[in-house]
Amino acid sequence: MTRRSLAVAVCLLAGCGPRYGLLTAPARYARQAPEKYKARFETTKGVFVIEVTRASAPLGADRFYNLVRGGFYDGARFFRTLPKFVVQFGINPDPKVSKAWGDATKIKDDPVKESNQRGAVTFAMAGPDTRTTQVYINMRDNSRLDKMGFAPFGKVIAGMDVVEKLYADYGEGPPRGKGPDQDKIEAEGEAYLAREFPKLDKIVRARIYTR
Repeated sequence: MTRRSLAVAVCLLAGCGPRYGLLTAPARYARQAPEKYKARFETTKGVFVIEVTRASAPLGADRFYNLVRGGFYDGARFFRTLPKFVVQFGINPDPKVSKAWGDATKIKDDPVKESNQRGAVTFAMAGPDTRTTQVYINMRDNSRLDKMGFAPFGKVIAGMDVVEKLYADYGEGPPRGKGPDQDKIEAEGEAYLAREFPKLDKIVRARIYTR
């Protein structure tokens, strides 16, 4: 066995698979998504499944498909869990990966065709055309967000009870609360969350399937 093949074998056994090192090159992840697909999220609280319909928000559906396919969400924490509002995730545990997927990978907005109802999944944004990797699951009827341009691309079709069990006691982040600071997560990654917010649940792995 060559040194390279041995390294690949070790990586596969460790769970990083063929994705190791590639996530710092976002241009590799630009496939068009299937018209309908499902994403299975295995978490520290159990499994939930998101069904995505590309026609609902094509750009968002494509971006989510590529992020899941590439393993971007593996190991990521649910850093903003507000039971009466949303559950948010989507910052990679490796700061180098987060940096690579920053401003240069923003995607244009989709027209809002679906509503931010309970279970709907939507990209977070900080203004027009600022979507990158963070998404949230609506925990209630948040249809007021529709007029603000938040375009759902999918919905949780199984395991909403798992989403409800995700650790929520840290609350909102700065400046409104004392929960995880998104800027620090992006700068320090998992090291910051493990040190300051160790009870946060995380995504063990997320995978695409089309059955």
